[in-house]
Amino acid sequence: MDHDEILLDCEERMEKALEVMTEEMRGIRGGRATPGLVEGVRVEYYGSPTPLKQLATISAPDPRLLVIKPFDPGSLKEIEKAILRADVGLTPSNDGKLIRISIPTLSEERRKNLVSMARDKVEEAKVSLRNIRRDANRNVDGAQKEKTLSEDEAYKTKDEVQDLIKEYEKKIDDAFEKKETEIMEI
Repeated sequence: MDHDEILLDCEERMEKALEVMTEEMRGIRGGRATPGLVEGVRVEYYGSPTPLKQLATISAPDPRLLVIKPFDPGSLKEIEKAILRADVGLTPSNDGKLIRISIPTLSEERRKNLVSMARDKVEEAKVSLRNIRRDANRNVDGAQKEKTLSEDEAYKTKDEVQDLIKEYEKKIDDAFEKKETEIMEI
């Protein structure tokens, strides 16, 4: 691998780690209703588990309410069961056409638990970044042994990998701060 390939691979993997963390955080409840709370719930639809967002329109008309309108009204009962089985702490109510989910306010203790869960996701993402950096540095060392990278290029590449990890750690910290603010919002 040359300098550019190592950096490109490293950046792609770091971007993926950031995306995974961001997606996982969407499922952590904040102070207000968001479709991300139930989008990933798997619904048994004609024998195959399907994400809810593929079966219905999910909206939050006000901060304490989620409305789910299935594309196929026949799937209403299955969607309701899936939400209850998902154990997201929400109770759906079905009126025959829509599912409404009232979002209760969070206690201070629950908010702190949710922030702690988000912090765990951040730590997992940072561990992933460090593993990606380790792999990239191994690739640099291997390329240097094979004489495809000079010593100067190897140092430069390692410095650039370190700059990348700092950049992505900052993005992760920013995402956490945003989520923490959302959770603590009343």
